[in-house]
Formats: sequence, structure tokens, C-alpha cells
Amino acid sequence: MSTLALGVGYAADLMLGDPRRGHPVACFGTLARTAERLLYRPSRLRGAAFATSLVVIAALAGELAARLGRAAGLGRSAALAVFSWAALGGRSLRSEAAAIADRLAAGDLVGAREALPALAGRDPESLDAAGVTRAVIESVAENTSDAVVGALLWGSLAGAPGVAVFRAVNTLDAMVGHRSPRYADFGWAAARLDDLMCWPAARIGALLSVLCAPAAGGSPGSAWRTLRRDGTAHPSPNAGRMEAAFAGALGVRLGGQLSYDGRVEERAPLGDGRAPTVADVARATRLSAFVGACALLLCTALGGWRSR
Repeated sequence: MSTLALGVGYAADLMLGDPRRGHPVACFGTLARTAERLLYRPSRLRGAAFATSLVVIAALAGELAARLGRAAGLGRSAALAVFSWAALGGRSLRSEAAAIADRLAAGDLVGAREALPALAGRDPESLDAAGVTRAVIESVAENTSDAVVGALLWGSLAGAPGVAVFRAVNTLDAMVGHRSPRYADFGWAAARLDDLMCWPAARIGALLSVLCAPAAGGSPGSAWRTLRRDGTAHPSPNAGRMEAAFAGALGVRLGGQLSYDGRVEERAPLGDGRAPTVADVARATRLSAFVGACALLLCTALGGWRSR
């Protein structure tokens, strides 16, 4: 039943996208903002208490939903299907990337810049069309792991509570896991928890990206070489694997200069191909879709093995 539940959640995301009203992740974000106002101090200890308390709440919510489903005669897997749908973001990821690419193709750089923060957490104001394109592809690569592979993996391993905890940690990292003056200490625990929970998904996702490279017109050999050579060059222990694998699969060069909250960073290059173009965004979203489908097959098999 858990394998069926993952499939139902994945199909719901594929056909419907994110829930339009009362999205659990948005509700959790509101709760997190309230907790931040109450607990914030520029302290790692306060940040750890903030992250831990919210993760425990997420775990309890997942377990309560599973027990209610079982009490209603639907089984614990009903909650897994619903939580998987809420946690998965593959359709939204691809739709947002395609919308930005359409604006770039129409010459609407201002509109593309305005839409970018919904997809990538970096300063868009100084980016030219090439910079926006690179940001979109890098975000598609990273979020294929975070918004698809990770949710499926933790659902197969730990059911609804696992999905809830994974999504909670990922959301907290997006909210406070920055190296800005405000969150350098307070967000430290959330960032480290996210690194830990995303570690297996990023490596599984990177390997699947290598295998699925032909779906984007790329070579598995090139993707594998780029992954092995450049996967550790990124400051993130997880995002670098996915971005390097995508760079190799697409035959493009990612990395370089970017800006977060006014701080300019120079990232190591990932891949040795040409600079990405707007047309490569569609190839990246196609690769993301194939990686997600393969991750579903792998995780349903893992869930079935666990059930046995």
C-alpha cells in the first residue's frame, strides 16, 4: 500500500500541481515565522531549539494523520499519499522554469528577473539574460533533488512522518538557512539538518541524472565525468552533485558569479561545455521529469521491499 500511496501522490502532483488553497507547506511556513519572532536571537542554541521544535511538530502531524487514516479504515498509506502530493513540487518547478524561459525568449528580461525569486534565491537585479538562464537551470537541478527525489525517498523510508519531516527541514533551510548576518548563527541548525536529510537524495538524484542524460540529448559518460570531477566544487555538499550532473548531461557550463542578499560569490565552474541558452531550460526540465519518474520507480521498489 505504501508503494501505491507514493504513486498516487506523484500522479496528483503531475496532474494537479500544488494544492491551490491551504497548502500545508505554506501553513508550516506561517507557523515557522511566528516561532521565529518568539525565539529569534543571533544564537546557534536558539536556532537549534527553533528548528528542533518545528521538526518535532511536523513529525507528530505526519504520525497523527497516519493514525487517523488507519482509524478511518483507510490505512496509514492514505496519509502518505496526501503528504507526498503536498511535498512534491515537480510540476510547479518545471512550470515556473518554463514561464521564465518564455519571458526570456520574448525579450522580457525585466519580467524574467521579477519571476526568478520564486524559483531561485539569488539577487536578480544585476543578471542579464544569460545569468537568469543559468540561475533557472541550476535551480531546476537542485530542486529536482529537494522537491522530488527527497520527498519520494523519505516517504518510502518513513511514511507520512518521514515526508513531513523532510519537507519541514527543507522549508526551514529555505527560510533561515542563509549565511546572512541575521541567520548565520540562528539558521545554522536548520542548514545542517537540511544537508543531512538531502544527502542521500542528492546522490541518488545525481546518479539518475547521469542515467537519464539521453532524455535531454546528452551523454551519460559526459554527465558521469562531470559529476565525478566537479560535484565537490560547489559550497553545498548536495546541490553541487545535482548541478554538476545536469551540467554534464546538458553539455553546458554552470557556476560562476552570483549574488545573495547583496553578497557576491564566485562559484567554481561546473562542466566544461558552452554557456547555457534559453533552449537549454526546456532540456533541463525534461531531464528533471525523467529523473523524477525514475526516482518514483526506485522508491516504490524500496517501499515494497521494506513492506516485505
